[in-house]
Amino acid sequence: MKSHFQMMAGYNGWANERLYAAAAALPDEAYRRECGAFFGSLHRTLNHILVGDRIWMRRFTGTGDAPAKLDVILYDDFSDLLEARRTEDARIADYVDSLSEEQTSGMFTYRTISNPTDITQPLAPALIHFFNHQTHHRGQAHCLLTQLSGTAPSFDLIVFQRETGIGLS
Repeated sequence: MKSHFQMMAGYNGWANERLYAAAAALPDEAYRRECGAFFGSLHRTLNHILVGDRIWMRRFTGTGDAPAKLDVILYDDFSDLLEARRTEDARIADYVDSLSEEQTSGMFTYRTISNPTDITQPLAPALIHFFNHQTHHRGQAHCLLTQLSGTAPSFDLIVFQRETGIGLS
């Protein structure tokens, strides 16, 4: 199971690099334009992905900042957001690398945000949710990029696998 999560952590960083490169090519007005997406703009969507990652990483590790709201803007400046994204992606990869097979099949406990409750559950399904959440919102970002610029890079996992060889053996 650990190798699957390592692949997903690598994929996450790869996809985010592609996403941020495409976002950086947009004029600032387009990047911040309210487009009717769940979080409104591409800027707000990218912030939300980082918010979600920080919340889950705090749950997994017990360390780091965890915003109390899902729609908070952590970074208004794109360059600062990009730097924070890269730092968080490295933190995610390091965390997954630090896990043993036994830990991935173990239990963990965390507290929810919206309706504060302690939850104890297996770690592996929570990690699956964590990576799926990122993919879900990158899909929204892909739609926004296509709407705003007419094009968006592929975020397909199979493209990552072909480019890196990770997950193909």
